[in-house]
Amino acid sequence: MPIAVRLPELQHWKAQVKCQAACPVATDAGRYVQLVSEERPEDGYLVARAPNPFASVCGRVCAAPCEDACRRGSIDAPITIRALKRFLTEQYGVESNRPDTQDRLLTQSIDEGNRYPGHLPVQPLAFHRSAASIVTTDNRRKVAVIGAGPAGMSAAHDLALLGYAVTVFEAAEEPGGMMRFGIPEYRLPRSLIRAEIDKILALGVTLRNKTPLTADFGLAELKQAGFDAVFLSVGVSAGRDLQVPGSDLDGVVKAIDYLLNVNRGYRMDLGRKVVVIGGGFVAFDAARTAWRAAREAGAEAPADRREDVERHADAPVKEALDSARAAIRGGAHEVTIVSLEDFHEMPVLRTTQGHEEFEEAKKEGIRFITRRGPKQLVGNGRLSAIELRAVLSVFDANGRFSPSYADEDVLTLEADACILAIGQRAELSFIKPGDALALTPGGTIRVDAGTLATSAPGVFAGGDVAFGPRNLIEAVANGKRAARSIHEYLSASGASVQVTLDIDQIPTREYRMLTGFEELDREAPPTLDIGRRTGIAEVEVGFDALEARRQAARCLVCHVQTIYDPEKCVICNRCVDVCPEYCLALVPLESLDLDEATRAELTARAEANGLPLAAMIKDDEKCIRCGLCAIRCPTDAMTMEKFSISERYVSAVGQP
Repeated sequence: MPIAVRLPELQHWKAQVKCQAACPVATDAGRYVQLVSEERPEDGYLVARAPNPFASVCGRVCAAPCEDACRRGSIDAPITIRALKRFLTEQYGVESNRPDTQDRLLTQSIDEGNRYPGHLPVQPLAFHRSAASIVTTDNRRKVAVIGAGPAGMSAAHDLALLGYAVTVFEAAEEPGGMMRFGIPEYRLPRSLIRAEIDKILALGVTLRNKTPLTADFGLAELKQAGFDAVFLSVGVSAGRDLQVPGSDLDGVVKAIDYLLNVNRGYRMDLGRKVVVIGGGFVAFDAARTAWRAAREAGAEAPADRREDVERHADAPVKEALDSARAAIRGGAHEVTIVSLEDFHEMPVLRTTQGHEEFEEAKKEGIRFITRRGPKQLVGNGRLSAIELRAVLSVFDANGRFSPSYADEDVLTLEADACILAIGQRAELSFIKPGDALALTPGGTIRVDAGTLATSAPGVFAGGDVAFGPRNLIEAVANGKRAARSIHEYLSASGASVQVTLDIDQIPTREYRMLTGFEELDREAPPTLDIGRRTGIAEVEVGFDALEARRQAARCLVCHVQTIYDPEKCVICNRCVDVCPEYCLALVPLESLDLDEATRAELTARAEANGLPLAAMIKDDEKCIRCGLCAIRCPTDAMTMEKFSISERYVSAVGQP
């Protein structure tokens, strides 16, 4: 059978840095990890910060899709990328004693890592910055951003750097959105959120708290006030109702309402037995928050329920995790998370971060019951029990969410409170018929997926209000994408992307991975002892310098590629023999599955240079960049070469 191959090109080399390809804001995580290993933390921080105005926040609570894509994960376990970002931001981010380090990025490019449009400095993206309407301080174009969450503030950050006069309208008394009011402080300190936002406001952004859009102050009024474009990022702050009998009983609360109250400093008496319906991050956060409050109140911590967890070992999606954690912190003595899904069906547990979150919940004694859903909530005015029916299946034949139940198989749980973490929806009562804003069947704002433009000219939308509840880093990416789209919308002419590819050949004698790098195990970041987990104390503790360097040394350095020069090859096969991952092979050209034009070109090239009709093929998925092939090669036909890719917008006349 012919061997399927493809010839490498630019997109192939970009895709090799899997962590960056998976990051919604294209952070070159691999490069900042490598800089930690090289003991260059300041440069590492600048690489981490360049694409992300919330780098310090993401160092603590990012869902880390980069880790799920990490090449090392296909061998044993991924690099602890998120925790290494925290290691860098603790030294140079807003929480450090050197918070001005990032200001270098406003005017000075960095030479490390792959750099793509939207990375700081943003000026190259401002290909119409010389336009008088933008550059003149007194006559800047005005943009309104609705919502001061991660999407809105990220848009404000980039728009300000592009020269616009940005005003952020926020309904709450403080900015931050669900970062501030949805994520418990034991995971994300409030001072850190505020410091990140203050950095953005220092760029000249105006923030107006307690100013929601309403039927009397909406899109039409913003236009009348002189705003040239609007970005809607109001989030999804309303919880979904449970359509079963008894859902209106006292003691039944929506997860989002519970977390909003707890994170505003209000205590809620949940009673001794709390059941959280759901299985996402929101459920976990609610349960763990209540656990801390119970300890502060002097309640006896629940016994370790490890046997329950092992037996019921599965749970579902996102908001439920945050709520259940907050519930054990509100005074509850026993908290149980009930989910429709088994663990293998649960999206949270398909991620590395979700697994680590689950392990921490187990340590704190949270119970899990899976493959059960509420049939009815029982009580006489106030909740006293929940009847849970067995789940036969969660998804239909087409993979759509469509649970089916065995109504005769019922388990009854005593409960003083029930937290519903079954989803969130947008509050869009400010939209009027004349706004011409189209909605999706799911109640979100319909947008163009590429530009985030809505059906109304000059109005863009992103984050949860456009796509439903998502990861924080995806909201940041939406804000940055919206900023570029608004810039293009308000500018007169088009632009193109200019690509620069730099390749540095590394002398073979100098290329070495850290001795024993392949034997180093992944270590999760340290956490507080159970006995010290009270109040707002952060559970996770950052790596020290030695721990960080050891974890960073596990990186397979995907920026470096093995490059083969057939004119120097003597076909000794030493590189193939020495490869520990069996990812190289020297094969006859005729064995490759190639189109006729490519086959003819390669044949002609080989014959013109007097080379045999053979090809070196490589499985990039297996390569660990150990360099043994280059070291073993007697003719320097195999070399290790570092690829750096830089992209920037240029105007139609070729000027940045």
